Amino acid sequence: MSAAFTTRTLDITTGTTETVTDLTADCAEFLREHADGRDGLLNIFVPHATAGIAVLETGAGSDEDLLATLHDLLPADNRWRHRHGSPGHGRDHVLPALVPPHATLPVVSGRMALGTWQSVCLVDTNVDNVNRQVRLSFLGQ
Repeated sequence: MSAAFTTRTLDITTGTTETVTDLTADCAEFLREHADGRDGLLNIFVPHATAGIAVLETGAGSDEDLLATLHDLLPADNRWRHRHGSPGHGRDHVLPALVPPHATLPVVSGRMALGTWQSVCLVDTNVDNVNRQVRLSFLGQ
């Protein structure tokens, strides 16, 4: 693999409750190891049909607000045509339409160019699958 492009897969255990998992430190570590002070793009991708990537503030209640909003928009009941797993699991398959399975961030001098309060997060409402993978890819010059 060329020095201009590198990738790594993270294995994340999300648990048996809906969760927002902060990946910012993992992303920063990956860039420290591979960006070598360069400019480029960091792509974060979750290859699952029931999870997404969000850039938002964490720790001040916004992560809980996001989960509450998703619960309001996508109730865990039996209205969903996609039916297997836990009751309401069909909503988990709609989640990536609202919280996409990817984000691409600018990297400047080897660091994510995030705003002051922004974090990179894995959003997972699927309580039936506790093991997730997240692929980090850096494309730099």
